[in-house]
Amino acid sequence: MDKTLLLKWFYQMKLIRTFEEKSAELYAYGKIGGFLHLYIGEEAVATGALATLREDDHLLTHYRDHGWALARGTDPKPLMAELLGRVTGVSKGKGGSMHLCDPERNFWGGYAIVGGHLPLAVGIAFAMRYQGTDRVVLSVFGDGATNIGEFHEALNMAALWELPVIFLCENNLYGMGTQVKRASAVPEMAQKACAYGMPTEQCNGMDVFSVYGAMQKAVQRARAGEGPTFVEAKTYRFRGHSMADPELYRQHDEVEAFRECCDPIESLRDHILREKLATPEELEQLERQAAAATEEAAQFAEQSPPPPLEALYEDIYAQPLDGPTAGKERR
Repeated sequence: MDKTLLLKWFYQMKLIRTFEEKSAELYAYGKIGGFLHLYIGEEAVATGALATLREDDHLLTHYRDHGWALARGTDPKPLMAELLGRVTGVSKGKGGSMHLCDPERNFWGGYAIVGGHLPLAVGIAFAMRYQGTDRVVLSVFGDGATNIGEFHEALNMAALWELPVIFLCENNLYGMGTQVKRASAVPEMAQKACAYGMPTEQCNGMDVFSVYGAMQKAVQRARAGEGPTFVEAKTYRFRGHSMADPELYRQHDEVEAFRECCDPIESLRDHILREKLATPEELEQLERQAAAATEEAAQFAEQSPPPPLEALYEDIYAQPLDGPTAGKERR
């Protein structure tokens, strides 16, 4: 494969890793509030998948969304500012970690309601077909979302109408703190798409090449008007479900075994060096650039102000009434 592309992938994955590690540090210091779901270990999925999309395609994700935003090309500075709730954030400091969006890149957000974005992805895909374009929609979700009604409704409508939407399931083996086998009667998530006659692709979510190959097939089908595809990326998160997760449901040895054998960044590094596409020094330089970009993002975020109080009344459906009795009148 092209050296430039592989080095871009390496940088993106390293940027995601350093960004998430810095986010964990800021959360520990109390500078990030609420919940924080880290993407450490799953970097190959976002990087490989988004390498197959065009800039005018659409993206919707679950709440483990920082890595997807970075892989889509969102600037780390406003992204980190959003995590800290600052006015310079991508959602003006109002969304936080779980509600990111970047309209300029057709990234329509991380959604905190599990599976709630799947019907929205179907709606966007319907619009793309109605407008006669060849743009596709990528909808990303976890294995836990496959057990809810909206998942089945979305797959049924997409298959019925042959819509250009790709359903990408990041199966990291745990839905919050529950093993897949304890929550799903079907252990292979891709099998669930068979009920709707939908083509499926399975890939190794710890291998960026495997993800890229599976997604290429799905995107080609969608652009050719052949309808949706269900892609299952089998992956593993190296950190807990969120920063508040004590991880009592899995053994430390299991996590370390995955880190040692399946780190997606180290796997890509080994491939690049084995094929002599770059030197160790070149990769180290990319790692330093990713670390510098992360530190710059953290400084930008901490130096940015919080939203002003009046921002509470902006971007809302109904404007408040004027006057000191406005609250009583509304009640």
